[in-house]
Amino acid sequence: MNHFLLHLLRHGEPKGAGRLNGHTDARPTAAGIAACADRARDLAIEALLSSNLSRARLAAEAIGRATGLSVTLDARWRELDFGAWDGLRPTEVDGPALSRFQDDPDRHPPPGGERWSALTGRISAAIDALAARSTLVVTHGGAMRAAVAILCGLDARQVWAIDLPYASLLSLRVWRMPDAPPMAQIVGLRT
Repeated sequence: MNHFLLHLLRHGEPKGAGRLNGHTDARPTAAGIAACADRARDLAIEALLSSNLSRARLAAEAIGRATGLSVTLDARWRELDFGAWDGLRPTEVDGPALSRFQDDPDRHPPPGGERWSALTGRISAAIDALAARSTLVVTHGGAMRAAVAILCGLDARQVWAIDLPYASLLSLRVWRMPDAPPMAQIVGLRT
């Protein structure tokens, strides 16, 4: 059985923070990029990946310049697609519809948006593609929660209770065993 460290770093604050920025390509603030670079400073990593959305990618590129690692972009690490709600503030969304989504994001996805199961499916494929080496992925809150759900066996309600502010770093020890899905233990959360 082999294991490796997987560090998941939520992008820093974007311009227009507080919106449902799923696939909306909200640009990061300079302070948001700096916060991510600072958070990753002491990590001993061998690989650096990022969502291809600029709020994650630009932070990963700053970390890459500091570490000398090249950034591999992987669109599977994108945030949940909020469909018609993408780019809106939660107060601009129909309250009962938002509540139904929060209660069961698979049965009640945003209009034209992505189901929770679709997000966990693509994050599972992204995790399966990782080499067994210390890796940092600069990503999004929803993708991080999906990874925890997959690797730690938690359901959507449990992982949405995890507070992941901008530039949060979640570290997991991931084990791969023959003929079994990967599993992990949370070894650190820095917010």
